[in-house]
Amino acid sequence: MTDIKARGKVPKTATVGEIIEIKTLLKHPMHTGRVKDAEGKIIPRKVITDFRVYFNGNLIFSIEIEPSLSSNPYIVFPFKAKVSGNFEFLWLEDTGKEYKMLKSITVI
Repeated sequence: MTDIKARGKVPKTATVGEIIEIKTLLKHPMHTGRVKDAEGKIIPRKVITDFRVYFNGNLIFSIEIEPSLSSNPYIVFPFKAKVSGNFEFLWLEDTGKEYKMLKSITVI
């Protein structure tokens, strides 16, 4: 099985009031529980159900993800830069596992 890896792109700097684009990608197979492996065994369900983004501890973006989403979910959203701070990205899997990524931005 492939390693599950979170990736993201946040500009290192922005000016006050600038609208930036934040890009995220989670390398994840999104197994629905309906597919068989090469030996004919069902691959257990393992999907990302929620994605949340916090900036300086405050929730700024959240979506519920359906099992029909393709593997390696790629999510892009805008953010209006007002102050410097830290983003925490959180993907929640239906197995209870969490995947996190941290990024920072300096607003000048």
